[in-house]
Amino acid sequence: MERLNDEGQWIVLMGFMVCVGIFFLAIIIAQSTVVGQTTSEGVLEFPKNDIQDLRSEMIEIAKNWEQYVGDGEADDIMKDLVTLSMVRKNTVVKYAPDYSSDPTFKTGAMSDSYNSYTRIKIHFNNGVTEYDETFLLSRPKTP
Repeated sequence: MERLNDEGQWIVLMGFMVCVGIFFLAIIIAQSTVVGQTTSEGVLEFPKNDIQDLRSEMIEIAKNWEQYVGDGEADDIMKDLVTLSMVRKNTVVKYAPDYSSDPTFKTGAMSDSYNSYTRIKIHFNNGVTEYDETFLLSRPKTP
């Protein structure tokens, strides 16, 4: 009997093993994209409307804060903030006039020749998105 040449079988076997390896790598790469989140998906999930609604409510509260404190309604406003937090899918909402970072803000306000300003900090966290904002609320000075 003539001896068989086994070299061709090894080449076919190595080609098969490479194909199986590439197949498993393709599955792993495909699954890793399913687990990850692309930038465009992150932008679509950003709760812009919730934050805008929250900002408008905070501005209204800040504009009338002195009146609320004078009327004894400050506790009711804080309860409303908690309710607003629960309505916004259990987000953590915090509002505070910033008195600490600048010595000119001892009363929570600063002013120039025409306007007085109150610095407002807003913290929004719904478990996926965390958003912090600090802005100045301006009011015209009364002569």
